[in-house]
Amino acid sequence: MTAPLTPPPPPHEHSAQGAWQPSAAGLQAPGSQHAEYAGHGWYGQDGPGMRTELREAAVIAVAVALGGVLLGVLWWWLAPHVPLVGDVVEKNWVVYLKDTEGEQAIGVDGTFTLLGLCFGAVSALVVFLLRRRGGVPLVVGLALGGLLGSLLAWRVGVWLGPAEDVIAHAREVGRGVTFTAPLKLGAKGALLAWPLAALVLHLGLMALFGPRDPEPEFPHGPYQGPPSAQGPAATSG
Repeated sequence: MTAPLTPPPPPHEHSAQGAWQPSAAGLQAPGSQHAEYAGHGWYGQDGPGMRTELREAAVIAVAVALGGVLLGVLWWWLAPHVPLVGDVVEKNWVVYLKDTEGEQAIGVDGTFTLLGLCFGAVSALVVFLLRRRGGVPLVVGLALGGLLGSLLAWRVGVWLGPAEDVIAHAREVGRGVTFTAPLKLGAKGALLAWPLAALVLHLGLMALFGPRDPEPEFPHGPYQGPPSAQGPAATSG
Protein backbone atom coordinates (compact mmCIF):
# COMPACT_ATOMS: atom_id res chain seq x y z
CA MET A 1 0.00 0.00 0.00
CA THR A 2 1.43 3.37 -1.03
CA ALA A 3 1.15 6.42 1.26
CA PRO A 4 -0.38 9.46 -0.31
CA LEU A 5 2.07 12.11 -1.49
CA THR A 6 2.24 15.25 0.59
CA PRO A 7 1.11 18.16 -1.57
CA PRO A 8 3.83 20.78 -2.13
CA PRO A 9 3.43 24.07 -0.29
CA PRO A 10 2.15 27.08 -2.18
CA PRO A 11 4.81 29.05 -4.10
CA HIS A 12 4.46 32.08 -1.86
CA GLU A 13 5.02 30.06 1.31
CA HIS A 14 8.11 28.40 -0.15
CA SER A 15 9.61 31.73 -1.23
CA ALA A 16 8.94 33.26 2.16
CA GLN A 17 10.49 30.39 4.10
CA GLY A 18 13.42 29.60 1.81
CA ALA A 19 14.32 33.17 0.84
CA TRP A 20 17.89 34.18 1.60
CA GLN A 21 18.15 36.55 4.54
CA PRO A 22 21.35 38.68 4.40
CA SER A 23 21.33 39.23 8.17
CA ALA A 24 21.23 35.49 8.81
CA ALA A 25 24.41 34.99 6.75
CA GLY A 26 26.27 37.67 8.68
CA LEU A 27 25.81 40.36 6.02
CA GLN A 28 23.83 43.54 5.87
CA ALA A 29 21.46 44.98 3.37
CA PRO A 30 22.92 47.42 0.82
CA GLY A 31 21.09 50.37 2.34
CA SER A 32 22.38 49.67 5.83
CA GLN A 33 25.93 49.23 4.49
CA HIS A 34 25.76 52.67 2.88
CA ALA A 35 24.55 54.21 6.12
CA GLU A 36 27.23 52.48 8.18
CA TYR A 37 30.07 53.40 5.83
CA ALA A 38 28.86 56.98 5.67
CA GLY A 39 28.86 57.10 9.46
CA HIS A 40 32.43 55.81 9.59
CA GLY A 41 33.54 58.45 7.10
CA TRP A 42 34.46 56.10 4.24
CA TYR A 43 32.79 58.11 1.53
CA GLY A 44 30.30 60.19 3.49
CA GLN A 45 32.76 62.54 5.26
CA ASP A 46 33.10 65.86 3.45
CA GLY A 47 34.99 67.85 6.07
CA PRO A 48 33.90 71.32 7.13
CA GLY A 49 32.34 72.20 3.80
CA MET A 50 33.65 73.90 0.69
CA ARG A 51 32.46 77.36 1.74
CA THR A 52 34.30 77.13 5.05
CA GLU A 53 37.45 75.85 3.34
CA LEU A 54 37.40 78.72 0.84
CA ARG A 55 36.99 81.25 3.65
CA GLU A 56 39.89 79.76 5.60
CA ALA A 57 42.05 79.66 2.45
CA ALA A 58 41.37 83.37 1.83
CA VAL A 59 42.33 84.25 5.41
CA ILE A 60 45.54 82.21 5.13
CA ALA A 61 46.45 83.84 1.81
CA VAL A 62 46.04 87.35 3.24
CA ALA A 63 47.93 86.54 6.44
CA VAL A 64 50.82 84.94 4.57
CA ALA A 65 50.99 87.80 2.06
CA LEU A 66 51.29 90.37 4.85
CA GLY A 67 54.46 88.62 5.95
CA GLY A 68 56.03 90.05 2.80
CA VAL A 69 56.46 93.36 4.63
CA LEU A 70 58.88 91.73 7.07
CA LEU A 71 60.66 89.93 4.24
CA GLY A 72 61.14 93.21 2.40
CA VAL A 73 62.61 94.88 5.49
CA LEU A 74 65.01 91.98 6.07
CA TRP A 75 66.05 91.98 2.42
CA TRP A 76 66.82 95.69 2.52
CA TRP A 77 68.77 95.24 5.75
CA LEU A 78 70.75 92.09 4.89
CA ALA A 79 71.37 92.45 1.15
CA PRO A 80 74.91 93.52 0.18
CA HIS A 81 75.43 97.04 -1.16
CA VAL A 82 76.36 97.49 -4.80
CA PRO A 83 78.81 100.43 -5.09
CA LEU A 84 78.39 102.87 -7.99
CA VAL A 85 80.44 105.84 -9.14
CA GLY A 86 79.29 108.82 -11.20
CA ASP A 87 81.38 110.67 -13.74
CA VAL A 88 80.97 113.34 -16.40
CA VAL A 89 81.77 112.42 -19.99
CA GLU A 90 81.34 115.12 -22.63
CA LYS A 91 79.16 117.13 -20.25
CA ASN A 92 76.90 114.13 -19.64
CA TRP A 93 76.65 112.21 -16.38
CA VAL A 94 77.32 108.49 -16.55
CA VAL A 95 77.18 105.90 -13.77
CA TYR A 96 79.16 102.66 -13.66
CA LEU A 97 80.06 99.94 -11.21
CA LYS A 98 82.99 100.72 -8.99
CA ASP A 99 83.94 97.06 -8.70
CA THR A 100 83.26 95.42 -12.04
CA GLU A 101 84.30 92.00 -10.76
CA GLY A 102 82.24 92.16 -7.59
CA GLU A 103 79.43 89.74 -6.86
CA GLN A 104 77.27 92.07 -4.83
CA ALA A 105 74.47 91.99 -7.41
CA ILE A 106 74.35 88.20 -7.25
CA GLY A 107 74.32 88.44 -3.47
CA VAL A 108 71.23 90.64 -3.59
CA ASP A 109 69.30 87.97 -5.51
CA GLY A 110 70.70 85.21 -3.30
CA THR A 111 69.66 87.00 -0.12
CA PHE A 112 66.11 87.37 -1.38
CA THR A 113 65.98 83.70 -2.40
CA LEU A 114 67.25 82.42 0.95
CA LEU A 115 64.84 84.64 2.87
CA GLY A 116 62.00 83.45 0.65
CA LEU A 117 62.84 79.81 1.38
CA CYS A 118 62.90 80.50 5.12
CA PHE A 119 59.59 82.35 5.04
CA GLY A 120 58.05 79.56 2.98
CA ALA A 121 59.14 76.94 5.51
CA VAL A 122 57.84 78.96 8.46
CA SER A 123 54.49 79.75 6.83
CA ALA A 124 53.95 76.09 5.86
CA LEU A 125 54.75 74.94 9.41
CA VAL A 126 52.43 77.50 11.01
CA VAL A 127 49.56 76.66 8.66
CA PHE A 128 50.02 72.94 9.31
CA LEU A 129 49.99 73.43 13.08
CA LEU A 130 46.88 75.60 12.93
CA ARG A 131 44.99 73.51 10.37
CA ARG A 132 45.99 69.87 10.60
CA ARG A 133 44.33 68.87 7.39
CA GLY A 134 44.93 69.32 3.71
CA GLY A 135 42.58 70.28 0.95
CA VAL A 136 42.99 71.99 -2.36
CA PRO A 137 41.71 75.43 -1.21
CA LEU A 138 44.13 75.54 1.73
CA VAL A 139 47.14 74.58 -0.40
CA VAL A 140 46.20 77.07 -3.11
CA GLY A 141 45.73 79.81 -0.50
CA LEU A 142 49.14 79.06 0.99
CA ALA A 143 50.90 79.14 -2.37
CA LEU A 144 49.05 82.27 -3.52
CA GLY A 145 49.83 84.04 -0.25
CA GLY A 146 53.52 83.18 -0.65
CA LEU A 147 53.60 84.60 -4.17
CA LEU A 148 51.83 87.81 -3.13
CA GLY A 149 54.16 88.09 -0.14
CA SER A 150 57.19 87.83 -2.42
CA LEU A 151 55.87 90.57 -4.68
CA LEU A 152 55.13 92.77 -1.68
CA ALA A 153 58.60 92.15 -0.22
CA TRP A 154 60.22 93.06 -3.52
CA ARG A 155 58.43 96.40 -3.72
CA VAL A 156 58.99 97.17 -0.02
CA GLY A 157 62.72 96.52 -0.34
CA VAL A 158 63.01 98.72 -3.40
CA TRP A 159 61.06 101.47 -1.66
CA LEU A 160 63.25 101.33 1.46
CA GLY A 161 66.49 101.18 -0.51
CA PRO A 162 68.41 104.01 -2.19
CA ALA A 163 66.80 106.20 -4.81
CA GLU A 164 66.15 104.53 -8.12
CA ASP A 165 67.27 107.56 -10.14
CA VAL A 166 71.01 106.86 -10.15
CA ILE A 167 71.87 109.89 -12.32
CA ALA A 168 70.23 112.28 -9.89
CA HIS A 169 71.93 110.49 -7.01
CA ALA A 170 75.34 110.77 -8.72
CA ARG A 171 74.86 114.49 -9.26
CA GLU A 172 73.86 114.89 -5.63
CA VAL A 173 76.92 113.17 -4.17
CA GLY A 174 79.34 114.59 -6.76
CA ARG A 175 81.72 113.32 -9.37
CA GLY A 176 83.84 110.31 -8.41
CA VAL A 177 82.04 109.75 -5.10
CA THR A 178 80.90 106.20 -4.34
CA PHE A 179 77.24 105.67 -3.56
CA THR A 180 74.97 102.64 -3.21
CA ALA A 181 72.88 101.33 -6.06
CA PRO A 182 69.16 100.84 -5.55
CA LEU A 183 67.91 97.37 -4.65
CA LYS A 184 67.22 95.44 -7.81
CA LEU A 185 66.01 91.88 -8.20
CA GLY A 186 67.79 90.64 -11.28
CA ALA A 187 66.52 87.03 -11.16
CA LYS A 188 62.74 87.25 -11.08
CA GLY A 189 62.60 83.52 -10.41
CA ALA A 190 63.51 84.32 -6.81
CA LEU A 191 59.89 85.40 -6.35
CA LEU A 192 58.88 81.72 -6.54
CA ALA A 193 61.14 80.62 -3.67
CA TRP A 194 58.54 81.39 -1.00
CA PRO A 195 55.46 79.72 -2.58
CA LEU A 196 57.40 76.66 -3.75
CA ALA A 197 59.02 76.10 -0.37
CA ALA A 198 55.69 76.50 1.41
CA LEU A 199 53.94 74.12 -0.98
CA VAL A 200 56.57 71.38 -0.83
CA LEU A 201 57.00 71.50 2.94
CA HIS A 202 53.26 71.55 3.65
CA LEU A 203 52.65 68.55 1.42
CA GLY A 204 55.51 66.73 3.13
CA LEU A 205 54.13 67.48 6.58
CA MET A 206 50.69 66.28 5.53
CA ALA A 207 52.15 63.06 4.13
CA LEU A 208 54.11 62.34 7.32
CA PHE A 209 51.96 63.70 10.13
CA GLY A 210 48.57 64.47 8.57
CA PRO A 211 45.34 62.73 9.63
CA ARG A 212 44.60 59.32 8.19
CA ASP A 213 41.23 58.20 6.88
CA PRO A 214 39.77 55.33 8.94
CA GLU A 215 39.80 51.92 7.36
CA PRO A 216 36.37 50.77 6.14
CA GLU A 217 34.85 48.19 8.48
CA PHE A 218 33.49 45.23 6.60
CA PRO A 219 31.25 42.69 8.37
CA HIS A 220 33.06 39.60 9.63
CA GLY A 221 32.14 36.02 8.93
CA PRO A 222 32.33 33.84 5.83
CA TYR A 223 30.04 34.52 2.94
CA GLN A 224 27.16 32.10 2.69
CA GLY A 225 25.12 31.94 -0.39
CA PRO A 226 21.36 31.44 -0.50
CA PRO A 227 20.27 27.96 0.50
CA SER A 228 19.32 25.73 -2.37
CA ALA A 229 15.63 25.30 -2.83
CA GLN A 230 14.65 21.77 -2.00
CA GLY A 231 11.21 20.45 -2.75
CA PRO A 232 9.33 18.03 -0.46
CA ALA A 233 10.45 14.46 -0.83
CA ALA A 234 7.89 11.92 -1.78
CA THR A 235 7.50 9.03 0.62
CA SER A 236 6.34 5.64 -0.29
CA GLY A 237 5.33 2.83 1.96
